Amino acid sequence: MSHPLDLNLLAQHIKQWGQALGFQQVGICDTDLSLEEPRLQAWLDKQYHGDMAWMARYGMMRARPHELEPGTLRVISVRMNYLPPHASFAKSLADPNIGYISRYALGRDYHKVLRQRLKNLGEKIQQHCENLHFRPFVDSAPMMERPLAAKAGIGWTGKHSLIINREAGSWFFLGELLVDIPLPVDQPVEEECGRCIACMTLCPTGAIVEPYIVDARRCISYLTIELEGSIPEELRPLMGNRIYGCDDCQMGCPWNRIAPLTEEQDFLPRSTLHHTALLELYAWDEATFLSKTEGSPVRRIGYFRWLRNISVALGNAPYQAEIIEALEQRKNLYAIVDEHIEWALTRQWEKREQRGVEVRAPKQLRLIRSVEKGLPRDA
Repeated sequence: MSHPLDLNLLAQHIKQWGQALGFQQVGICDTDLSLEEPRLQAWLDKQYHGDMAWMARYGMMRARPHELEPGTLRVISVRMNYLPPHASFAKSLADPNIGYISRYALGRDYHKVLRQRLKNLGEKIQQHCENLHFRPFVDSAPMMERPLAAKAGIGWTGKHSLIINREAGSWFFLGELLVDIPLPVDQPVEEECGRCIACMTLCPTGAIVEPYIVDARRCISYLTIELEGSIPEELRPLMGNRIYGCDDCQMGCPWNRIAPLTEEQDFLPRSTLHHTALLELYAWDEATFLSKTEGSPVRRIGYFRWLRNISVALGNAPYQAEIIEALEQRKNLYAIVDEHIEWALTRQWEKREQRGVEVRAPKQLRLIRSVEKGLPRDA
């Protein structure tokens, strides 16, 4: 005769197994995100999702995990730290000839790392609950992972819309395991942002249009990763040397001063992507790009967007004859890239005429330098 399943004990074991698999925290919540639905609809109505048509296409399903995976009763939410040692934020952003890549993307693709660990966690639970049906997700389905993480007690939603944890800041990945057993749920934590607006102040393009609301169309992460077409001209000068993503809103967050560094070897920076000269990255042909970014999240933007982004960064760099030569050599490959090359060339010729004029460091860079002292040791 089988004994009834002790769900409270199982939930405790799940958290222990999750930590053994490398997750720094595991939380559990139900699937009810009905409070998020009007906020999601208002965000979509304002077109803040930009060209990410899938967000509108799936509509309210994103707030209904039980519709995405019928039978789902609980969501197991996990987080995994990714801040690498020697992140060199200000060092990279202060040198306009260096390509800045968001620190989450310097190592192995997190989708693969977290998904495999979540699958392992599901299989571990299955050993104790044979009838369990589970499905892992890592930013791979129309699901509101941040509200779920907040509901599961992982942290609170910051004004930059990311999840903040009191002990870990916001430098972590999220993942979800949907299960069909009624596990006991965790409680949300209190928000502790207070009156702080550091993330809003530090955003280069003003993408955080109001607390908790991000207009993706102005966000550098969206512009360099999600947007397939032309980057709006008025935003190009504000992008600086950021060629894949942006970390500025997290850099200014006071809670990230105590954020721990990652212990995952997979998330350590690749030398080919970290603190590398723009001209060196721009010289890659498509085969080299695919080789150097194999297993990296950077690969998902494809070669033409890679060239588009670097073209903009070269336009923002100080005048160099070598930059003009490199831009000229990249003409006539892709129409979208050509448009950005012409813009960058115009910027370079303008700067050539202005040589010798002293230019003060932009306000954005001065702000970044001012907060770097508060970042975690070795970051």
